[in-house]
Amino acid sequence: MLKRIGRKCVEIAHRFGWGRVFGMALLVALVGLRVWDPAALQLARLKTFDLYQVAKPRIPTARPVVIVDIDETSLNEIGQWPWPRTVVAKLVETIARGGAAAIGMDIVFAEPDRTSPGLLVDGLPQLSDAARAELKAVPDHDLIFADIIKRTRTVLGQSAYNPRKGDTRTALAPKASFATLGGDPTPYLIKYPGLLSNIPVLEEAASGRGMFTVLPDPDGLVRRVPVVMQAGGAMIPSLNADMLRLATGQTTYVIKTGKAGVQSVVLAGIEIPTDSNAQLWIYYSHHDPKRFVSAADVLSAKTPANVFKGKLVLIGTSATGLFDVKSTPIEPVMPGVELHAQALENILSRTSLKRPGYTIGAELCLTLVVGFAFVVLAPILGAINVAALGTAIAGLVSWLAWYLFTAQGILLDVAYPLIGGLAVFVTMVFVNYIREEAQRQQIRGAFSQYISPDLVAQLAKDPDRLVLGGETRELSILFSDVRGFTSISESYKNNPQELTALLNRLLTPLSHAVLEHHGTIDKYMGDAVMAFWNAPLDNADHASNACAASLKMMENLDVVNAERKQEAKEAGIPYVPLRIGIGINTGDCVVGNMGSDMRFDYSVLGDSVNLASRLEGQSETFGLPIILGSHTAELVKERFAVVELDALRVKGKNEPEVVYALLGKGAQTGGKNFKSLENHLAKMLGAYRERKWAAAARELMALRKINTRSLGVDLSTLIDLYEGRIRNFKKHPPPKNWDGVFTLQTK
Repeated sequence: MLKRIGRKCVEIAHRFGWGRVFGMALLVALVGLRVWDPAALQLARLKTFDLYQVAKPRIPTARPVVIVDIDETSLNEIGQWPWPRTVVAKLVETIARGGAAAIGMDIVFAEPDRTSPGLLVDGLPQLSDAARAELKAVPDHDLIFADIIKRTRTVLGQSAYNPRKGDTRTALAPKASFATLGGDPTPYLIKYPGLLSNIPVLEEAASGRGMFTVLPDPDGLVRRVPVVMQAGGAMIPSLNADMLRLATGQTTYVIKTGKAGVQSVVLAGIEIPTDSNAQLWIYYSHHDPKRFVSAADVLSAKTPANVFKGKLVLIGTSATGLFDVKSTPIEPVMPGVELHAQALENILSRTSLKRPGYTIGAELCLTLVVGFAFVVLAPILGAINVAALGTAIAGLVSWLAWYLFTAQGILLDVAYPLIGGLAVFVTMVFVNYIREEAQRQQIRGAFSQYISPDLVAQLAKDPDRLVLGGETRELSILFSDVRGFTSISESYKNNPQELTALLNRLLTPLSHAVLEHHGTIDKYMGDAVMAFWNAPLDNADHASNACAASLKMMENLDVVNAERKQEAKEAGIPYVPLRIGIGINTGDCVVGNMGSDMRFDYSVLGDSVNLASRLEGQSETFGLPIILGSHTAELVKERFAVVELDALRVKGKNEPEVVYALLGKGAQTGGKNFKSLENHLAKMLGAYRERKWAAAARELMALRKINTRSLGVDLSTLIDLYEGRIRNFKKHPPPKNWDGVFTLQTK
């Protein structure tokens, strides 16, 4: 029997092709997997839906909801939370007088107000009997708050919780009733074991009560909020739903239920579409400060008179210390109260997202159609044509899903049908896939030798470039090094882990500055960084980008030092600032893959590279952080504040190099101090090279008087350097053939 079945299968395979047999088998397995729908698949589907909202977040066309925010400003002005209930009562009363349609409290008042005079008396035994009696006579704060609640359209918030053994806490029944159509919804509702409610005097006074508990998805994002839940065995409406009920004067919720679960909740003639668990899919807009009004401003009567008129008003908090923050598909951090505001906006504008039951069948059909198309056509059309067909199908299916989302707010998962089709396609062209994968593995292995993301992208497009050798082109090269790093290292000799952390903390922002300005990081040498521009991709402004990166490196270093200074102050330890020197040079170099046939790096070689390294070392000599070679300075002098410093003959070279200092961006060149600095420095160099020592000294004195710190530079080291040279030359004059060039004795 088994042999007969085997022979039949082989016969079918020969007739239709092994590729089609395996393709169909995979397609059946994919359909079965979708019916099973494991958690990982559900999460992938949710991420697909997130992309829709990220691509096109909701743009509010009206603002029916106002959030009265217990923000940091309110806590600073009024005091720490919880506030006395008299303050909250005043807040509610002010909002109600402003004409609010309904007020919702995204807060639970689960305990009596400890600031009530009657309760304070018990904690003050030193009070006289008269004072004690007088305080006992003052109205209880909770009664005052309850009175305000009773006279306003206020919905108190409730929360889910897990009751402990012996907990006798009870909750009142909801103010509204529930009617059902199509069946009992309770098996499908989200259930919580207990309900954390407000103190009885407040619960009885409130016109409405609703839960503000939301259940994040497994990845921590809140995509849905319940409209109706079950807590402690009773059906409870959500806070936002009960606000809407109260504002419209309704008394009953109608819950429509089908075979697959809850379909919608009807309130005040509005049918609120839900998932099977009675949850509303929120179509999010970005966090909008215009939704918020500070509670402090409301209490001090600073808000406009009509801000609450006819609006649904939520009272909640965005203060960090009160921990009511949530993550959404388009905002990593959003105040929890804003979720309820957005849910109300969705309901009132009828823009909430929908996931009807038929979408599951549609997704299964799409999976079958796409997969079957590949099974039938792949052997006929060939891999390339099938890839083109797959692209067209993917475009069509994606357009359909996008249309349903933008036009009707329907969430259709296209990722699974497309991934399923791709899986079938890969199976049908398995041999080609293996060959391409082998090539990709070769490229990935070589990519580990490179740092530049631009180079990775270029090699992925053209793997043939992955060979030894290089090309000659003009580059701008940057070297940076930490000053005094050896002594810094010695202070960490007993804690090398901290030294590593410090080095990473420094090199990370320096590297970001290079990459932000289109540079390639060649290598790290301990505390030093080497980078270059104009390779592997052309960069016409390579010199300017290198200079801009160096200035950004100094800015980022200032930020790191400021953070370390504050940390040292808090820890009570000495603070040692980090300082770096930077050298930049521009010239012809050989750039390419350097090394052996077993391991090689994308790097640069050449005399211009060596000079850039020497210039970095001279930054300490001149006391200025950024030193430029002459060609670099010539290319950037119109866009940056650059001044000539000296003419040097580095060790091992006969040709002198005029070096410059980069002081800042071009905007600084228009200032009076910079013009004066540039003028006196140029005159000093001219007099120095003409051996007019007295004139050069006068210019140095003039330089000392310039407020160079306003430019963010300190010329004292440079001035001391030339004063020392002049004193030496006065005693030991240079030879007659001296050309004004200073010869370095060390590298």
